[in-house]
Amino acid sequence: MSRFSKSVILILIVEILLIVLCNILVFRFLDHDIMLYRIEAKQVAMRMEQEHAEDININDYETIIRIEPYDDSYVNYDYIVAECDGTLYRIGYENNDNTNIVFVLNLCLAVMFILTVCILIYINRKVLKPFNNMTNMTVELAKGNLTRPLTEEKSRYFGRFLWGMDMLRENLEDSKRKELEYQKEKKTLVLSLSHDIKTPLSAIELYTKALKEGIYDSEEKKEGALNGILKNADEIKRYAGEITKISREDFLDLKVNVGEVYLDDVMNRIEAYYWDKLSVIHTEFEVEKHSNCLLKCDPDRLVEVIQNFMENAIKYGDGQSIRISFDEEEDCKLISVFNTGIAPDETDMQSIFDSFYRGKNTEGINGSGLGLYICKNLMQKMDGDVYSEAADNGFKVIAVVKMA
Repeated sequence: MSRFSKSVILILIVEILLIVLCNILVFRFLDHDIMLYRIEAKQVAMRMEQEHAEDININDYETIIRIEPYDDSYVNYDYIVAECDGTLYRIGYENNDNTNIVFVLNLCLAVMFILTVCILIYINRKVLKPFNNMTNMTVELAKGNLTRPLTEEKSRYFGRFLWGMDMLRENLEDSKRKELEYQKEKKTLVLSLSHDIKTPLSAIELYTKALKEGIYDSEEKKEGALNGILKNADEIKRYAGEITKISREDFLDLKVNVGEVYLDDVMNRIEAYYWDKLSVIHTEFEVEKHSNCLLKCDPDRLVEVIQNFMENAIKYGDGQSIRISFDEEEDCKLISVFNTGIAPDETDMQSIFDSFYRGKNTEGINGSGLGLYICKNLMQKMDGDVYSEAADNGFKVIAVVKMA
């Protein structure tokens, strides 16, 4: 039994007990009223046997409404008959018949009970059931099962969300299929190149064996063998380069949607994110004054590039200061992120934008070597560029963005 079912049973039991308790209290109250008018009527009848009827004040009683001589005429109230001085009297009392109150009370309680049942059923069908479907779906996605579609759900709360999650599942499934196809093609190509390397290797082996055993008896033949070895070595080198290129080839689908955005809109997003973050680690952060020009780029991708610059400055700088500055060159805006610290050496500077490359100053720092490589690809797709340079007491990376 689920936790919700147990909760439902508990709620219904509590409501039933409350209904029973309310009825017990009401009936006790009504019994008290019934006993009161009977007691008071008997008390008056007993007094009338000892006193005159005129001496009895009905205001002394809660339920007695009148005392009058008895006759056969019709009256619209309840009464008992008592004798006083040889005369019969009618003692009228107020009969508080609260049957209607009990009926109305129980009707209201029954309506509340039915309403509670309906609400719980509604919650189970429209909220919990779709939510359980979502839970099962996320578990399947976590296991990598992307082929099982979501059951359609017309829930006003989760219907659109479930539709979006199913779209996400389809996109993930499509991406997984494309990735598998890509990996299959890459593996096939690598295997093909590896097989092709065997031919020059066999040739080098034959030339080497021939030279070792002295098969070539003239200098001309020996020189030809050496040239053959060098030629096949160059062939192997070319194949090795192609394999390296394939293994390092960009597998990221970097899409950009070039539009127009004001520089202030981009910088406001950067400042909003990094002011607090850098103040926590006590790093001085400065954004130089700049003109609010119109840029031709993908706003989200440009923010991604500058954020990558900032993260590198935080990770590889000395933590003292980070500054964003601006310049113009022809029809381009130059956005520079500078950090204090030791700049990479000349060798690292030449390869800093290569994929999977990590410089000497990255030892002990987590990273993949893809950040600046991705930045370069993004900027080039936006008809811009990136470059880096050493600066006084630090290092800076510059993004070149076209102005609209």
